[in-house]
Formats: sequence, structure tokens, C-alpha cells
Amino acid sequence: MQPFLYTSQPARVIFGAGKMAQLGQEIEALGARRALVLCTPQQRDSAQKVMRLLGDRAAGIFDQAVMHVPIESAREAREAARRLDADCAVAIGGGSTTGLGKAIALDSGLPIIAIPTTYAGSEMTPIYGITEAGVKKTGRDMRVLPRTVIYDPELTLGLPVALSATSGINAIAHAAEGLYSADGNPVMALMAEEGIRALGQALPAIVRDPRGLAGRADALYGAWLCGTVLGHVGMALHHKLCHTLGGSFNLPHAETHTIVLPHALAYNGRAAPDAMRRIARALGGTDAAQAVYDLARALGAPLALRDIGLRQQDLDRTLDIALQNQYPNPRPLEREALRRLLQNAFDGTRPSPD
Repeated sequence: MQPFLYTSQPARVIFGAGKMAQLGQEIEALGARRALVLCTPQQRDSAQKVMRLLGDRAAGIFDQAVMHVPIESAREAREAARRLDADCAVAIGGGSTTGLGKAIALDSGLPIIAIPTTYAGSEMTPIYGITEAGVKKTGRDMRVLPRTVIYDPELTLGLPVALSATSGINAIAHAAEGLYSADGNPVMALMAEEGIRALGQALPAIVRDPRGLAGRADALYGAWLCGTVLGHVGMALHHKLCHTLGGSFNLPHAETHTIVLPHALAYNGRAAPDAMRRIARALGGTDAAQAVYDLARALGAPLALRDIGLRQQDLDRTLDIALQNQYPNPRPLEREALRRLLQNAFDGTRPSPD
């Protein structure tokens, strides 16, 4: 076994149907008194439910969370928290809302309680991302790690099947890259494989029965594990490409991850054989890249970047941005091979070993 370093991060997780009812107790446990409720414009109804649940503990709603956390939105939310005298924030929704909460915490230290309604997994990480002038910058800071996460599968019943599929494969991407991370360890490897397995079984179950609570609960369980992996070890090529595509071209986050992942795995396949065996085994396949691609296709998820708004002429700029800063990856970053990867993801072709 290779030497490794493992540092556990603090996490309080409350899991189960109906557990959102404990939110008031969790705010009290933080020693807080007034919570700013964060959401996207589309999820204001969910935020209103949180407001009613909190009563006097609710300071107000900020409903302008958007993809990739533009710095302007982060500044507005920080000002709203200050103006409303909020001493904590409740982020209900997906990665965009959690990301906004983290942006507030980064600047103010305000404690965050996350209530995920998708399978993004970012609620389990100290990773933040803020987009400024068309470039998404990410970092790690323990101040942004939510203090408490409430996983209530009842809250995911309204997540459309299509979004469930892409959100779940986005979570799988966290675990997949964790398996070949430069700072990986055996504990995270166990969580990664189990998280991929759980989502690989849960997502088809959601397609078959969108109102079935068991599939939704299993997907949240998998997302929790995959998000924990993302929070403990570094990511590699896949996440770098997706951050570039999302931040620079405003592509939808989960759909971008879904499309790029099989091609990033194909690129790294020969350089990380043990990770690929684990991924393939978790999904019941023989080839990791093809197993992910086939899962996405079976779920009816998008398979090509051109279908979610990227233009052919954007590929070279994506490549240039992705190569600007070197970062750990099992296989060295080779311009020609990366250009093929991007073209394959653009066209939506079934991956083959590079």
C-alpha cells in the first residue's frame, strides 16, 4: 500500500425523510438567532416553507442564487445578510445555492446550514467557486464548509428526472476523480466506490419511478459519499475542464459534468487502471468510461456539448484556458490529446481509450 495522509473534516449530517423539521433545533445548536434563507429564483416556494418553519428565527430570503456564483451576486448576498442582521444562513437547493452560501461565509465567516435538493454534493466540501470577468476561480477554505447538512429525500421528489440524472452523474464525477487523486487514500477510495455504486443503482430507479422515495434516498446517500470524497481529496482534469466550460461559457453545471466525464476517464484510463477497475465494477461494466457514457445514455441525459450551448469555435479557447495552470492528473496534459477529448465531448461520441 502506498503511504498516505488522511485528515477528517468536521461534518454534522442529518439524514432521513421529514428531517427538515429539525432545522430550528440546528440553528439553535449553532448559537444563532436569525437565518438568511438562500435559494434560486425558481425555488422561492421552498424558501418560503423554510421561512414558515423558522418563524421568528427567519431574517429574510435572498433568492438570487445563480450558476457559477458571479461575484456580483455574492456581494449582493453578503450585503443582504448584513442589512438583515443575519447571523447564519440556510441554503436550500442545489450547488448554485450552496455555492452562494459559501461565498457569504468566505467573506464574513457566517455559519451555513445546507439543505440539498439535488445530488451535487458540494455541501460536503470546503471548496468554493466564484466567477469574475468570465473566469471561474476555485479554492479551499474551511470557513465555507457548511456546519450542518440536512438530507431529506422528500425534498428531492420535485426534482425532474432529467435534472436528477445529470445531478447524479455530476456526483459520480467527484468520486471518480477521487479514486485517482494525487492525495487519495484508502478511506476515500471505499467511499468513492460505494457512492458510485449507490448512484448507479438509484438513478435508473428514479427514472422508473420518479415519486419513489427509496430511489431518491439512495441517490442522496450516494451524493453524500461522493461529496465527502470531493471535500477530502483534490480533483484533476475532469473538474478543471468543467470549471473552464462552465465559468467561461456559462454552460449548465451538471450537464457539463455529465457530458465530459466519460471522455476525461478515457483520457486517464491507461494511467489510472485501478481507479478505472473500481468505477467499472461499481457500475456493473467492464470499461469505466463506457459504463458512465452508457449510464448517461440510458437515463436520457445529454451526451454532447454542442447540445447544451457550446460552439465549435469555443473548443480552442477552452483548451487554452485549461492549459494555463498545470495541476495534478494521472496522465500529463497533452495539447493534441486534450483537443481530441474536447472534440469527442462536443460531438457526443462514445469514448474509446486514447
